[in-house]
Amino acid sequence: MNNPFEKVTVVGAGFLGTQIALLSAHSGYKVSIYDTKESAFEDTYNRLTTDFKNKKITPAIPWEKWDDLKKSITFSTDPAVALKDTDFAVEAVFEDLEIKRKVFKMMGENAPAQAIFASNSSSMPISRMEDASGRPEKCINTHFYLPLQGMYMTDLAGGSKTLPEIMEKGDAWIRSLGCVPLRVNKEILGFCFNSVWRAIKKQSLYMWGNGFVDFRDIDRAWRIFSKMPIGPFGFMDTVGLDVVYDIEMVYYNDSKDPKDKPPEALMQKIKNGELGVKTGKGFYTYPNPEFLGPDFLDPKKK
Repeated sequence: MNNPFEKVTVVGAGFLGTQIALLSAHSGYKVSIYDTKESAFEDTYNRLTTDFKNKKITPAIPWEKWDDLKKSITFSTDPAVALKDTDFAVEAVFEDLEIKRKVFKMMGENAPAQAIFASNSSSMPISRMEDASGRPEKCINTHFYLPLQGMYMTDLAGGSKTLPEIMEKGDAWIRSLGCVPLRVNKEILGFCFNSVWRAIKKQSLYMWGNGFVDFRDIDRAWRIFSKMPIGPFGFMDTVGLDVVYDIEMVYYNDSKDPKDKPPEALMQKIKNGELGVKTGKGFYTYPNPEFLGPDFLDPKKK
């Protein structure tokens, strides 16, 4: 299978942006990263490798290739440099619509005319930012789910003016990275899996935030029932509680339904700097969270 592009640019060197960049480089693309912070890529790369090793995660890319892939990726705080000659640019910035719209405007001003633009938003449809790019017919959603941790699936959705051939190129790019495209045929917040996950996340936060059930018991119930190695709260720690809050606010701002507003207890954790894995504490304490311990699911241990 031939790659549909030569150069891929990732805008935002955060947790997912860095994974997308590494995976693209591993798949044979020339890769550049743009971020406003000079040390962003280096900082995230170090945090990512440390987190994987602490959790004993076997990444989708063999460890021996990581450093060479990192060296092959060019980084710049100048958008004109990062986006020069790019064929495909994907943003992976904060889950904030105004920020994303500014990014799409910036990409439109600096990328060549043939470049396709994508958003890695986990909840917001591309139709809400496509016009800022100046090329709405070339804009798509491509939302990844921690691909280097084995979640090799990616939402793929078009906007109000996306051309069919642009969708096909997006599909080809996702497949070239070893991910399964999840086609979203009609606009919906959260796309495919996140719409399902959101129902679980919302109810879990409601039960914990209102004192019905301790978060550990919700995680225990989920793990015993699903046979999965991590529960909703452990997963939210991995995503980042600030990111979780921002995503929940997207749903609330869309519906204005009080039931969609995240609990105040979640905001309090964020104010306390308890954002999850990236700060060493969220619902659990890292690098050795309680849910990874041998006693967490042992009925003989209280």
